[in-house]
Amino acid sequence: MGNLSETVELLQNVLIDRATGGSADMIEYQRLREEIVNDPQLKDIAPRFLRTCRTPEQFWQFIKHEIPGYAARRQFIWDEFRPMFERIEGSKATPADLTVSTALEKFDPESVQRLWLKALERRETDPEGAITLARTLLETICKHILDEHNIQYESGSDLPALYKMAAKTLNVAPSQHSEPIFKQILGGCTAVVEGLGSMRNRLGDAHGQGKKQIRPAPRHAELAVNLAGAMAIFLVATHQARVSPT
Repeated sequence: MGNLSETVELLQNVLIDRATGGSADMIEYQRLREEIVNDPQLKDIAPRFLRTCRTPEQFWQFIKHEIPGYAARRQFIWDEFRPMFERIEGSKATPADLTVSTALEKFDPESVQRLWLKALERRETDPEGAITLARTLLETICKHILDEHNIQYESGSDLPALYKMAAKTLNVAPSQHSEPIFKQILGGCTAVVEGLGSMRNRLGDAHGQGKKQIRPAPRHAELAVNLAGAMAIFLVATHQARVSPT
């Protein structure tokens, strides 16, 4: 599942690059395209233009006349490729996964949502990688929020430090509330984030391990990714509510 998903993602990136003024290597394009259009799992839902455009130049002639503007072209390609990603994820996807995916795609599809999708894909096949991606997802969201509020942070800041800064910026730090129930809930959010940071350091693949390596099971990765997804959607929704209050 992981290799097929990576192939789809690579081709999606190649097409986006070509559709937005970049170039595409013909051999790579043809290799990726052939693998997808001939795959039994995907060939019936592969985008029509992928089946008909046998070279990057043919795709360029199609997209430049069909969809005006870079932003619209990126969105078109993402929409056309989404059914293939969902098919690959298959029955492993849950309604919560899709809810988080939708929210993160609107927030930042190019980096944040891509991290989320990779974390989902690796829960079963690469628990260590999924745990690392769960932490990276939250770090990236916190940095995006701080950047949009022009809040400075150290490039080497860890997740707990970034979250505390972002929470304070969004007025969701426990110390900013006096109501006991809100302090308790928001304190729990802080504990979750700190726990994800520690879990990644102990069980993720970002650091070397000794002889007595502790290997996480898929259930541990699922817990980490699900917690990261819940915190991600909370941060994004709070940020958007403050930027565009209704």
